[in-house]
Amino acid sequence: MDFSIKSFDAKNGLAQLKTGCVAVGVYEDKKLSAAATELDKKGAITAAVKTGDISGKPGSSLLLRDVAGVTAQRVLLVGLGKEDSAGHKEFTGAASALARAFASLGSNEAAIALPFERLRERDAAWAIKAAVLAVREQAYRFDQMKSKPDNSTSGARKITVAVHSEDANMAKAALAEAVALANGMDLTRDLGNLPPNVCTPTYLANTAKKLARQFKLDVEVLDRKQLEALKMGSFLSVTNGSAEPPKFIILKHMGGKAKDAPTVLVGKGITFDTGGISLKPGSAMDEMKYDMCGAASVLGTFRTIAEMKLKLNVIGVIPTCENMPSGTATRPGDIVTSMSGQTIEILNTDAEGRLILCDALTYVERFKPAAVVDIATLTGACITALGHHNSGLFTRHDDAHDALANALLKAGKLSGDNAWRMPIEDVYQEQLKSNFADMANIGGPPAGSITAACFLERYTKKYTWAHLDIAGTAWKSGAAKGATGRPVPLLTSFLIERAQTAAM
Repeated sequence: MDFSIKSFDAKNGLAQLKTGCVAVGVYEDKKLSAAATELDKKGAITAAVKTGDISGKPGSSLLLRDVAGVTAQRVLLVGLGKEDSAGHKEFTGAASALARAFASLGSNEAAIALPFERLRERDAAWAIKAAVLAVREQAYRFDQMKSKPDNSTSGARKITVAVHSEDANMAKAALAEAVALANGMDLTRDLGNLPPNVCTPTYLANTAKKLARQFKLDVEVLDRKQLEALKMGSFLSVTNGSAEPPKFIILKHMGGKAKDAPTVLVGKGITFDTGGISLKPGSAMDEMKYDMCGAASVLGTFRTIAEMKLKLNVIGVIPTCENMPSGTATRPGDIVTSMSGQTIEILNTDAEGRLILCDALTYVERFKPAAVVDIATLTGACITALGHHNSGLFTRHDDAHDALANALLKAGKLSGDNAWRMPIEDVYQEQLKSNFADMANIGGPPAGSITAACFLERYTKKYTWAHLDIAGTAWKSGAAKGATGRPVPLLTSFLIERAQTAAM
């Protein structure tokens, strides 16, 4: 799909644009946007609004053909809500409506001429990015595993974003960022949607190597012998039941100043989670291929920031393996020693994500990071607490960690990829006590997502850290089953803000 910017002025108006369809906005109070007014030379758009053919409510749409005085073959009217209150939610609905219409359009070309600059609490750059992301999300297909992929050519594939001449430079920058983000999200979706017999730890490692070649990143992949030498006993305990070799991926985008401490992203990469000896129920176990979406989101974020050439030092660390039952699998009751030297009594082998992450969190100490964020489909309890709208955000409660939490929450709001802060308090640590080791790997059913975060927190004392539990947001179930690409938008927005701060 190709996107471009087209600028207009008094001489070269929107009405002269040669395309299959141009999308313009109308308001709920029967008012037209400036672009719609420009195309309404003969009154066809006003007539459609006055007769109620389109309500103007957010997400409503109406396709008009052969509008007099307009060169474009079609005009798509898109509802924006009330003029004085159109904001994030309303524009997102409008963008989704035009994306659906473009997907079934009988033309290869289309243009977007919505009032990007007229939104409450959002700027034009945000609006352009939102429109592009909506079109790309609607166009996304995962059919490469089918014997007959969908090769349909219907729908608009060449999209022009129409802006005023004075906004052209801003629009080009926003478009480039949106396309990079969409590319990263598509990679994250693809990795999540691939079956576990294809997307193995080795496949993730090869994907990281491919990104490194394409964008000139640094990459290192550690194998079992190297992990044994590092004494990653917790991580390796999860791999005991699987024939697939574990991998430990380190990916570096060093776009900042040499002396600047890096921001580190750590992604959980369980490419299939049976629960191990603590076997999961069979129903919906196929969705446990999504237990590597933390890893996928790190790779997708690197795809985005590398294409953007973000001026920031970022390191990605991905521990990846399968969690399988077998005669050699780790048992409930086993005690293992983590890289940090702390011992863990494994009471439930299905609480394996924290076992691979804790060694990764110890490993990243060597980078002397400015901040560390781990991303994991860690607990079903987080879905119970927050549903499928917000990712869970956990970190300590002090000035440095509050600042990190606020930056992540702000990034979520800005990108529409929201998180909600949950508590970490010493009282919850009591649930992780063990009679036989330094800690247990579970704290029982109460506050399951919090005790999981408390477990990880024990391995992060030497740096500023936050944990994102994406179990409820990384994929969808049911008829719309598939990876969402989250939290790549949140992470990207977070890193862009850090890059801008570092440049000051």
